Amino acid sequence: MNNEELNEVANLVTANIISTTKEVLTSEEAAKYMGISKSYLYKLTMRQQIPHYKPMGKMCYFNRIELEEWLQNNRIATDDEITQKANNYCMRKRR
Repeated sequence: MNNEELNEVANLVTANIISTTKEVLTSEEAAKYMGISKSYLYKLTMRQQIPHYKPMGKMCYFNRIELEEWLQNNRIATDDEITQKANNYCMRKRR
């Protein structure tokens, strides 16, 4: 690897470390962190569907922990979990 390639790899590693350790993310960092486009992130903020902050009225900032919680909303149960719930429900009805 030449110096240019090494610098590029170092920059990518640094960016990944920063985005996973920073508590407050910019729009660009938040979009990268969540794996979505900046335009989709903008739509989510305009619809007030995602938690965000605008301390100066223009720039949007995001709390990484809140983003993780938001991403984990609406969990879909597995077939096994649904079957177990159905069995538990049926057992309670028989009593």
